[in-house]
Amino acid sequence: MLDFTIGLTEGVAWPWPIAVYLFLAGISGGAVAVAICVNLFRGVHLNTPIMKAASLIGFITIVLGMICLVLDLTNPLFFWRILVYYNPTSVMSIGVMALLFYIPLVFVLMCVALQQEITSVSWLKWLDPIISFFAKFRVALDWIVLILAIAICAYTGFLISALIRFPLINTAVLPALFVASGFSAGCAATKVLAAWLFGADRHGSDLHVLHAAEWPIMAVEALCLLMILIALVSGNAAAQAAFAAFTSGMWAQVFWVGAVGIGFLIPLALSFFGSKAFRTGATAFYTSGLAAICGMMCLRLFIIYAGQINSI
Repeated sequence: MLDFTIGLTEGVAWPWPIAVYLFLAGISGGAVAVAICVNLFRGVHLNTPIMKAASLIGFITIVLGMICLVLDLTNPLFFWRILVYYNPTSVMSIGVMALLFYIPLVFVLMCVALQQEITSVSWLKWLDPIISFFAKFRVALDWIVLILAIAICAYTGFLISALIRFPLINTAVLPALFVASGFSAGCAATKVLAAWLFGADRHGSDLHVLHAAEWPIMAVEALCLLMILIALVSGNAAAQAAFAAFTSGMWAQVFWVGAVGIGFLIPLALSFFGSKAFRTGATAFYTSGLAAICGMMCLRLFIIYAGQINSI
């Protein structure tokens, strides 16, 4: 049985709220970026079920992630200071600046995408002209939010990789891994919510595009992990010691059972094995999406804690 008190207190540079934030920020950026890319791929800027689901996921998860960051501060009531004082050479300051633009803009995008649902509520009808005004700038809004969403996924990887004393974390591959895993989980979350809440056809063209995009994204994610493994095995003594995180201890279980088994193998098995009727059914569809989301959370936990604990 996993003891989640290990490594979640003193002795680590990044405690558990940071892992949760990395998970939520990755899903937020990944979901929004994937949905916008689908629209751009089709040459449109429509409020499809995918866009509605992704913008809702993007806003809610980034707000919850920011709450985690604030709670992690020594003095949470002074969180406003990070919004006022900046160091242009600090990755954290650059990330905060990106978040300052991303959060309100993804909120505007959500309102534009959900305009019909919002204005159908009688006491919210007064928002219709305001949302219609922002909808006039939809093309520019999509492009700006897309760039910021990718930046949000990547900057967390840059931030964590700055910990030079932890070989597993201090790698240039980490930002790419965080972007790929964020896209993978965001894609899965968008598919699930679009079908469940917004009535998207599970066999429709938009969800088919998302499903087809999942495999290249997961391949990139696997490649990034392989590069980290090779770098540790062929590195110095500290790097080889950090490699033990993949072979022994609690966090090795989290990686192989959670990140690989649940996050990779279950979606793979559901897509390529079993009867055609089961693969195309609702059970397999939702199970695959939820498994990918769980796998991403396990990967974030592994990256954050395995590297730090093994190095300590």
